[in-house]
Amino acid sequence: MSIKIACGQMEVVAGRPDFNTKKVLQLISQAKNEEVDIILFPELAVPGYLVGDLWEQTAFLEDCKTFGQQIIAATEGITVIFGNVAIDRKRNNKDGHIRKYNAAFTAQNGKLISTEQGLDFVAKTLLPTYRMFDDSRYFESQEMLLKDKRVSLKNGMGSVAVTIRGCEYKLGILLCEDSWTENYPLSVPSMLKQGGAQILCNLSCSPFTLKKNSKRHLVFGKQAKELQLPLIYCNSTGIQNTGKNIYAFDGQSCVYGPDGMVKAAASMFEEKLLTFSLDKESAKIRAYSAEDELISTEDDETAILYKAIRYGTEHFLKQTGIKRMVLGASGGIDSAVTATLFTDILGPHQVLLVNMPSRYNSELTKNLAQQLAENLGCCYTIVPINDSVAHTVEQLYTPIHNYTTNRDFKVELNGLMYENIQARDRGSRLLAGFSAAFRGGISCNANKAEITVGYGTFYGDLIGLFCPLGDLWKHQVYRLGKYINEYVYKRKVIPELIFTIRPSAELSEEQTVGKGGDPLIYTYHDYLLRAFVENWEKASPAEILKHYIEQDLEAFLGCKEGLVSLLFPSHAAFCQDLEHWYNVFTGLAVAKRIQAPPVLSLSPRAFGTDYREAQLTTYYSLEYKEMKDKLLVQERLF
Repeated sequence: MSIKIACGQMEVVAGRPDFNTKKVLQLISQAKNEEVDIILFPELAVPGYLVGDLWEQTAFLEDCKTFGQQIIAATEGITVIFGNVAIDRKRNNKDGHIRKYNAAFTAQNGKLISTEQGLDFVAKTLLPTYRMFDDSRYFESQEMLLKDKRVSLKNGMGSVAVTIRGCEYKLGILLCEDSWTENYPLSVPSMLKQGGAQILCNLSCSPFTLKKNSKRHLVFGKQAKELQLPLIYCNSTGIQNTGKNIYAFDGQSCVYGPDGMVKAAASMFEEKLLTFSLDKESAKIRAYSAEDELISTEDDETAILYKAIRYGTEHFLKQTGIKRMVLGASGGIDSAVTATLFTDILGPHQVLLVNMPSRYNSELTKNLAQQLAENLGCCYTIVPINDSVAHTVEQLYTPIHNYTTNRDFKVELNGLMYENIQARDRGSRLLAGFSAAFRGGISCNANKAEITVGYGTFYGDLIGLFCPLGDLWKHQVYRLGKYINEYVYKRKVIPELIFTIRPSAELSEEQTVGKGGDPLIYTYHDYLLRAFVENWEKASPAEILKHYIEQDLEAFLGCKEGLVSLLFPSHAAFCQDLEHWYNVFTGLAVAKRIQAPPVLSLSPRAFGTDYREAQLTTYYSLEYKEMKDKLLVQERLF
């Protein structure tokens, strides 16, 4: 016997159970019209996932329960599996709040279907606490739920049995992390198989991360093959946020056959009713729509990145009601890529580029900024800052009276202070003013390398509504710019010279396009800093130095071979550079990152909630100090 199954890949709006329930009911109606037998919806499809401490509001929880009942009532003639919060008012969590579960409910013909243990829902077993995930702060697990029933987890991972046209199907229901078994001591899919499950159903709310889908195909496909069971993965689309990070949810719901291969998949970043048939005896799966993607390749990393950035940015602007954007146009690659992104989303008339030259800005970068604006057809203005900066400096030299000594004195400004005055004049005065007058948001144009080392000014560069490129390293920004020219606009809207000039903040005589330039050598420091931030086991100076001594540092970092010896003529020079950037990374840059605008998350670790940090003093391990001392002694001897 063959049954028809669907994944309701829908946009979930965090904190709006009314919107989400309406969408669920629409998809149920559509599924009925298409004679679907079973339809799955994403994890926490009713409330949304990232709602913060709204989980502690009683009225919100009660509404989620009420909307869940509306979904249950709409299941006449169809089986529906959906994610919602489950509440147990008779018990409390360890923190004293009402007991809550991240749960999956199964309903048919207007009634809930209980599990083999007599439970009205299945709770999430594995509660992630890494990256932005904080499940254990709010929820208890399936293990605790079963413990209350005096049932062990080993004996309690039974299936939910549903009857369709007289034939029984045992569904093993998982919630997102329950299938990511690599770093856990137990395998929920295996336990469900042992409990009699014939079909694995994973409800997920899994955000986009570069290369995550390829890894999921390997992990989930391996499970399906080893257990010889079909595995259905239903994920959400849309965006959700933690305040400091915006996450785009890419969907790509799919079904894996018992051979481990993807049999049907929904497109990324699109709402979709993905339908397929499943034969109980042969476990053969057939997709119904010819447009279903069997698998999305991630060979073209830049194309995937642009799709994710555009989707996340567009949805964030809609969510916040921002219809116009203002940004500084310096003639550099970061502002150029940001300008093309907002122009692609909002249209040229809704984007204002402001060039704010000082006496240190070259004619080259000024011309490139204007050429970019002309190529895009967006709004553009030039506002020199020499006079206003000079006025600020003059005001800062106003005598200050010390009432303890009863004497006047004047502050002294060094070069860095003068550079920061220029940056703040551009950001806090001009861009903020244009933002109000143009009725648009301000974009922070910083990339991840700059944010990592705090290469930006408080209340200057680091202002804005949010930072779309804040999770991209400089080399990724360059590749994105090339992609935008070739595939988005299909012409060179970003002038070619922007890709070839040396990046520079142009804030002093020593720091111009012609000489000086940015202190970061991006072909190396991008990769060094990435190891500090994005590695699962975050790299320390000791680990970096160890690979340097073993002469395989480029392979460890992933940068160009031979680069380290080219950049550093001595061991002392290498250690000096390493310590300089590690000191900066763990120093004032932390405070800057804390106050920086929200970042669109794209990598395994984006600054914000995704990368948790405290303001600490810089620490070097005993191992590092010992290795460094030996290395430098050897160098002096030879």
